[in-house]
Amino acid sequence: MHVDHHDLYTEFPDMRDAIDAMKAHYPYFAAMVARYDRLTGKVEDLEEHDMPVADFTLEDMKKARVKLKDDIYHYLQAFRVGQKHAA
Repeated sequence: MHVDHHDLYTEFPDMRDAIDAMKAHYPYFAAMVARYDRLTGKVEDLEEHDMPVADFTLEDMKKARVKLKDDIYHYLQAFRVGQKHAA
């Protein structure tokens, strides 16, 4: 089964530097990214190996991943705005 990879560098290729900077300087952000990476790994593993799991469980995991990705995106946007104002 083909599995799309959803790592943050793939999802936000133009924000690679901001992701790295925020992970290095903001523990809460780094923890969010770690949760996103773990959840993404679980979802991709289930999909790749076509493991039996209830549809609602997989959908709940995907919804949680989208919520985390959205939160991460908003933090990245705020970080970029702050960088522009500091320059």
